[in-house]
Amino acid sequence: MAEQERRTGRDESEDERADRMWGELLQEVRVTQMGVQILFGFLLTVVFTNKYATLNDTDQAIYIATVVLGAAATGALIGPVSLHRLVSGRRIKPQAVSWASKMTFVGLLLLLGTMAGSLLLILRVATHDDFVPWLVAGVVVWYLVCWFVLPLWARRRATE
Repeated sequence: MAEQERRTGRDESEDERADRMWGELLQEVRVTQMGVQILFGFLLTVVFTNKYATLNDTDQAIYIATVVLGAAATGALIGPVSLHRLVSGRRIKPQAVSWASKMTFVGLLLLLGTMAGSLLLILRVATHDDFVPWLVAGVVVWYLVCWFVLPLWARRRATE
């Protein structure tokens, strides 16, 4: 592809661009929604197990915070669907895409917190070792690299 073609982008109207971006965003949300909903569903069942009653106060606090993060992540990642349904036909798709994109980004941050809290709780209960916070921190750094650092680096590199 010639340098000029890459710089000019697609020949599409604002509405066509919004339609394309909306479709791409929904595909991205579908991937994250499934994961967060399954994780959240499993988290909801923990409190009904015999093991929950034996957790110490710290582990119960981690569990409660993780459930709240999971609920918030689920809301943020389902939000774009509701937004689209409620504003459909109002001729504000470019703005709706922007709002839905922001909700999705917040949902990813909340999902990161949910994943970290779940991993922290599971490893604390499974191992009782002092290295658990370091292991969880390493996984969180890995998520940050995969979900944010690498994409931002690629975006910056592609626009230079």
